[in-house]
Amino acid sequence: MPALASYDAVIVGGGHNGLVAAAYLARAGRRVLVLERLDHPGGAAVSAPPFPGVAARLSRYAYLVSLLPERIVADLGLRLTLRKRAFSSYTPVVRDGRPTGLLVGGGESRTRAAFARLTGSDREYEAWLRFSDMTRRLAVRVFPTLTEPLPRRAGLRARIADDAAWRAVFERPIGEVVEATFQDDLVRGVVLTDALIGTFSHAHDPSLRQNRCFLYHVIGQGTGDWDVPVGGMGAVTDALADAAHAAGAEIVTGHEVTAIATDGLTAEVGYRTDVATGVVGADAVLVNASPRELAQLLGEPAPVGAGSRPGPEPVEGAQFKVNMLLRRLPALRDPAADPREALAGTFHVAEGYEQLETAYRQAAAGELPAAPPSEIYCHSLTDPSILSPELAALGYQTLTLFGLHTPARLFAEDNAGARDRLLTATLGTLNGLLAEPIEDCLAVDATGRPCVEAKTPLDLEAELGLPGGHIFHGDLAFPFAEDDEETTTPAARWGVATGHANVLLCGSGAVRGGGVSGVPGHNAAMAVLGG
Repeated sequence: MPALASYDAVIVGGGHNGLVAAAYLARAGRRVLVLERLDHPGGAAVSAPPFPGVAARLSRYAYLVSLLPERIVADLGLRLTLRKRAFSSYTPVVRDGRPTGLLVGGGESRTRAAFARLTGSDREYEAWLRFSDMTRRLAVRVFPTLTEPLPRRAGLRARIADDAAWRAVFERPIGEVVEATFQDDLVRGVVLTDALIGTFSHAHDPSLRQNRCFLYHVIGQGTGDWDVPVGGMGAVTDALADAAHAAGAEIVTGHEVTAIATDGLTAEVGYRTDVATGVVGADAVLVNASPRELAQLLGEPAPVGAGSRPGPEPVEGAQFKVNMLLRRLPALRDPAADPREALAGTFHVAEGYEQLETAYRQAAAGELPAAPPSEIYCHSLTDPSILSPELAALGYQTLTLFGLHTPARLFAEDNAGARDRLLTATLGTLNGLLAEPIEDCLAVDATGRPCVEAKTPLDLEAELGLPGGHIFHGDLAFPFAEDDEETTTPAARWGVATGHANVLLCGSGAVRGGGVSGVPGHNAAMAVLGG
């Protein structure tokens, strides 16, 4: 139970952003309480053994790190190791009846040769270099602003100082620059996937939700790299929880927040446990839950859309997460591809440009995609520590699969049945790229069942409270305030404001939220501290 009757700050939800906020505020001498509904902190960034009797701790939900600033790691003294992947991606395809593919990584000469092998010339590789240079320029200029007061649109545009890049990413559908830059369908698809991960959209969506998704996927650390957390995602939140505890924050699990009442100066936070209910006072409440959940806690109408840029549509996740444990990696149809290289980075399945468009249209029409697009990577190739020494010695490996274009609406009538059908189609599509069925490589748990765990958006909503299963709590926002937007209060200045002066968003629904970043947690803490 909470030790005090009132705190300087009560944080609703012990996910990674809530823990970041708690650590910063406690280090500043504030009395801080974190109330977490589950029996453990961490939210979606946790490690767990999903398969009975098998000593493998997988990143059960979130699985890679790009957006966590070094500034937060240093400020909080986090004991955390992020490891680079040896290869960026591999995308298999059949061309002229011949299995081939595109391996990106392993050095400039290998990547150039891989493009030439796929396309027959250096043209697409040179275009890739130009496009990558553009995204790196954006990353170097935009990423540092995420932990600064929210810039204005005009100010960020001036900071980027590249009108062509600004138009391509901030003003026009991303499909236009992709199609103008690249000719090869497969290369176009590899580029476009960064705009679709966790976002139900398409290349020419006029809402630009795909552009916002793309931006956050290419700016991390100023490089766009996506790194492997040694020990799994749970190592990230364990380090954050340790930092918050060390600073004096109180983290209470098994406490579900049921209501927030505020007059703008002080607040009361109601909670319940398995055996009791209670109320705790707060000067400020930081909400590491979705804007939809916040409205429910305040007794207000549910917002449409999420974040500071509400949209006209309900919040809806569109991803399919599958965790697997293998006895060995599968052989690939492409004889030139080494599975230890191809699966060390992002392995693209059915993610050609036209394949992605077809899958989107099928899902938008209410059908599960016939060839579900997905991305796979093998954590244990980079970090075998998530496996017991015995499993590692036997050659076991993990696979994390993230499926695209599977909106929550497709599971509304029969979640379990649709989940099974989608898993069958997803593994069947993957098998078309392998020299042997993935089922032949799967490990089995203590009950003899294959080590496969699948999660739909509705599963994520039930287990984690994600609205509609949306991993970003709603469509992402561009990381700026409009030029005429009111930003006089600290909360508005940091992009964490709600309709109440002393209630702040510190989760993915904030401006500059989304992904495992800690950015909204940092920014909410700065707002409370008057930054």
